[in-house]
Amino acid sequence: MKHIPEFSSADQSRIIEMAWEDRTPFEAIATLYALSPSDVVDCMRRWLAPSSFRLWRQRMRGRVTKHLSLRDPAVLRAYCKTQYKR
Repeated sequence: MKHIPEFSSADQSRIIEMAWEDRTPFEAIATLYALSPSDVVDCMRRWLAPSSFRLWRQRMRGRVTKHLSLRDPAVLRAYCKTQYKR
C-alpha cells in the first residue's frame, strides 16, 4: 500500500461521504484531495470497519456513475435531486 497523506477527521469524513455517494465521481475526490481511485480504496480500507469496507466495495463494483468517462452524458450534477431531503 502506498503512502496516503494524513487528513483531518473532517476531511476523512468528507472523503468517506463522497466515496459512498453514487453520483460523486472519483475524479471529484481526486480534484479536491489529490487521491486516485486506488488511493480512495486504500483510505476506505483503512478508515472503515472491515464489514463496512466490504459493503462499500460490493456497492461500488461496476458502478458507472463513479467514473466520469463511463457516466451517461445526461448526468450533469454530482448528486440526485432527491438525495437531500428538505
